[in-house]
This record gives sequence, structure tokens and C-alpha cells, in this order.
Amino acid sequence: MEANIFNITNLVRENIKSLKPYASARDEFKDFDNEMVFLDANENPFENGVNRYPDPQQTRVKNKLSDLKGVPINQILLGNGSDEVLDLIFRAFCEPKQDTIITLPPTYGMYKVLANINNIEDNEVLLTTNFEPNVDEILKVANANSKLLFLCSPNNPTGNSFSNESVEKLLKSFNGLVVIDEAYIDFSSQKSWLERLSEFPNLIITQTLSKAYGMAGIRLGICYASEEIIAVLNKIKPPYNVNELTQQRALKRILTKNKVRNEIEKILEQRDKLIAKLKLISFIEKVYPTDANFVLVKVDDATKRYGQLIEKGIVIRNRTTQPLCKNTLRLTVGTKSENIKLINALKEL
Repeated sequence: MEANIFNITNLVRENIKSLKPYASARDEFKDFDNEMVFLDANENPFENGVNRYPDPQQTRVKNKLSDLKGVPINQILLGNGSDEVLDLIFRAFCEPKQDTIITLPPTYGMYKVLANINNIEDNEVLLTTNFEPNVDEILKVANANSKLLFLCSPNNPTGNSFSNESVEKLLKSFNGLVVIDEAYIDFSSQKSWLERLSEFPNLIITQTLSKAYGMAGIRLGICYASEEIIAVLNKIKPPYNVNELTQQRALKRILTKNKVRNEIEKILEQRDKLIAKLKLISFIEKVYPTDANFVLVKVDDATKRYGQLIEKGIVIRNRTTQPLCKNTLRLTVGTKSENIKLINALKEL
């Protein structure tokens, strides 16, 4: 898709184009770090650390992410988890009962849930048997109302990254927005598509602090896209969607780059050891390649094995109901001691 023929305004819903966003008190006066007397936002004046509204644009966090990722601040949007970011994309670009999206099962379940919530048809195109996008079929299914294509890479629950060739062909040929969900990218041997963000005006990349950064509890999702796409999403996001405590903890964690990198390396080391041990378990028929912090395995009877592990105090995910995933279990890579407990439990079954 050439930049000169791609016009984002053609994809934006008509009511969003004309929408006048809510202007919060902190949008009108932005220098709230200065020593001022703030009587503009009807806040409780007694200081307790969180009595003031948070920065609606999360400027400090975005500045650090900009430095870390090499993406300008005006191409970053933060949300209350990636799920809010994904929902904003639906609400900005998909007209209910009219537009459609394309998803590639087995994949992250929230795409379909959000489609249902927003009354958008989800046209599913199954991955191939080796869990790659079926590019020809996707482009055949796509039509004038296909606004969004979701690519989860590394994919959940399969764990693999999609081939660069497949993704690039879809970016160039799909006439809507391509959303690449990179929740697990920090564990992958493949490079992030962030490095090529400027090449594709229809590319949206979502990431999160929930996985590699170990901050699932603070709910911070990140969206990277063109300045034009981010401007549209900023129009409709709630004014204070990322709270003060989340911003503080995120900033603190982002600044500990070496600590995060060290934790990722430990997880990858444990992942390799776990895979080697899983291949020796008699009822595990296949261990799928993974680029994430989890491993998908095919077993003789997933529901039976899931129940047995629960009885031993170990909770995993049974994915047997997902397309192409009959009798599969998804195992998150834990600490060294947790992984040993898992392997010992599997050996005892």
C-alpha cells in the first residue's frame, strides 16, 4: 500500500470525523508540574499523592517510551491495558452493522469479543496447519467494508511469530488497517515491526507492560501508529484513561531497562530447559515452536491432563476448544522452581 494513495480519513467513521472531543481541565492548562494554585478541576485540595487528576497525555511515560523505542511521542497512545487500545480502534474506524474485521484463529480471544461488543462482523480465516496466515484467503475474504485485520505475532495461543513475508504482503495488499499485536515481542527472536512503522501508513502496533515488563496488575497498553491515526484515537479516548499510580509505576519500571532485560533472559533460559524436559514426557505428542513466554503442547487428552494438574495444584490453560488446537495445553514459563514442579507433576501422571 503506497503512502500517497492511503488516506486515513477514508477509514474514519463519519461521526468521529465531526466529533468535538471533551476538553478536560488538564488539557486546557498543561503545565501542572509547576508550583501553581490549581482551582480549575474541582479537585479535593488536600494533598495525598493522588488528589489531583493525572496527566491526560501521560507525557513523562511517553517520553521514556519514545527514547526506548525510537518512535516520536505524537505516534504513541497509552491505554488502560491493550484491550482499551483495541476497543478505541474499533470505535474510531468500524461502523456498527456495516463494517467488518478479519481475525485469524486460533488467536487472542478479545478481538472477537470487541467485535461483538461493537456490533462488527468478524470474518475468520483460519491459520494454516503450521500456524501461518493464509494470505491468499485473507485477501479473498477482504472487501470494501473490511476495516481491520488483526495479526497477533508472536501469536497467542500458538506461540509462533508470523513470517515477515506474509505480514509484509498483507500490509501492502490489505486496504484497511493492519493491527499487529506484539504483546509477546520481547521474548521473540524476530524484530518488532516498530522498526518499519514509517513504511506503512496503515500499520498499527500494540504492545503492553503486562508480559516482559511484569506489570499485568497496573494495566498499561501501548499503541504505536502514524501521527494521523494517533490523533483520531486521542479524540475519543477517555480524558484520564491512565491513572496516576499506573503512570508512576510504569515510569519507574521502564527506567530499569537492565533489570527487565535480565528477567527476560532468565525466562528464555527457563523456556529452553522446560521445552527439553517436556519432550521427554510420554503423553506429550508435540511441543510447538515458540517465540513467547509460554509453550503450546499437544497431548493425548487435554481435558483429562488439565484436571489432573489442577488436582496437583498447578493451573495451566486448556486450549482444546480452539481451532487447530485439539488436545493442546498452554504452559506459561514460570520460575525455575515452578517449572520443576510442573515437570515433576507431569512425570507422575
